[in-house]
Amino acid sequence: MPVNARQAALETLLAVRTRGARPEAVLAHHGPEDPRERALAAKIVNGVLQNELYLDYVLASKAANFKKLPPAVREILRLSAYQILFLDRVPDRAAVSEGVELAKKTAPHAAGVVNAVLRRVCESGKDAPIEGKSPEEALSIRYSHPLWLVRALTEEYGPEACEKILAADNETPPITAQVNTLRTTARELAEELTLAGVEVTPCPYFEDALTLSNTGDIGELEAFRKGLFYIQDPAARMAVSAAGVRPHDTVLDMCAAPGGKSFAAAMAMENRGKILAFDIHAKKAALVQSGAERLGISILTAASGDAREARPELAGLADAVICDVPCSGFGVVRKKPEIRAKAPEDLERLPAIQLDILRTCADYVRPGGRLVYSTCTVLRRENGDVADAFLRERTDFAPEPFTLPEPFGPCGGRRTILPFEGQTDGFFICVLRKK
Repeated sequence: MPVNARQAALETLLAVRTRGARPEAVLAHHGPEDPRERALAAKIVNGVLQNELYLDYVLASKAANFKKLPPAVREILRLSAYQILFLDRVPDRAAVSEGVELAKKTAPHAAGVVNAVLRRVCESGKDAPIEGKSPEEALSIRYSHPLWLVRALTEEYGPEACEKILAADNETPPITAQVNTLRTTARELAEELTLAGVEVTPCPYFEDALTLSNTGDIGELEAFRKGLFYIQDPAARMAVSAAGVRPHDTVLDMCAAPGGKSFAAAMAMENRGKILAFDIHAKKAALVQSGAERLGISILTAASGDAREARPELAGLADAVICDVPCSGFGVVRKKPEIRAKAPEDLERLPAIQLDILRTCADYVRPGGRLVYSTCTVLRRENGDVADAFLRERTDFAPEPFTLPEPFGPCGGRRTILPFEGQTDGFFICVLRKK
């Protein structure tokens, strides 16, 4: 197990590149034991993934052969340059010396190159100009988003909103605790968390939610172990609010993991009624069930199942069916910076899969019931285009207006929440009522 943050960051980044590992999973199992070192490792890893194109642009200007260097050496230069350019609390000399030490352990022949390149980065300052590029290319480099995505966002939202989205993607997301109203109140939970050293402020969107900082390992908090709260972004909870679920309803959550929407529905239903939660992965469905048990939710049953495969026993059963479908994830880039590396060709099949899920799950809605279609992306082809295609096929469904908290306000059946609008995830919510 690595003993310091830089070594852990290097090993994590190499695992992400070589086998597509999730950074948080690698650090959870192989990170430093010291909590401060583990936190610094996570910050460096996320920072490198978040700013990779910009870091590579700077490093290539200091080393003509940067792209030809061995992968481990490139990662050492990236994580060291990130500290120099973005972390004010890390002295430049410390970032350089730690980078050289990493090189000596990993690729001794490259230690001199690492030292020279990093010293040039220190000399150039923290805001390298981007020259000789088109406006879209400059945005791509400055905010480290692939050029194809910058072009898509510019086409859909215009250049000003596009830059706001890119900037928001590089911010640190707040942590939102949804209060388990079956067991406590926001005030009582805030008092308990404050005593545990957590900084607590009210959530601007829900009275029974809190914004947290200085949490440490959330899973180690006594309030979490007692099931007094769960973590969920406000935008995801808004999808459940838009569904309008009530006590004694029957609710189907068809792509349930990690379970936040099912849990939010249970709170809105006051633990009265029935929730059936499905996920294509059995292990994830089991996690949803264990999460419900931690929170004391007794009306939820989780099981594995592909949302595209018809279940005749569910036909006409539900007052509300929630389809938070698999998507590209370009609304949660700030939480998962590795998402920005997705290639457009890998996303081509998503709208067809999303439409298949809607087609199948529509049959589970009773007459007068609601079908909620949501994603955590901001791309129209996965959002409004899919909803429109479904409505062309199913004339027995119609858009259902709903209201979200300010500044999002009344919505005429659908709403794309952009990540800069209110410090939430980017999200798409569409509510359709069965006639």
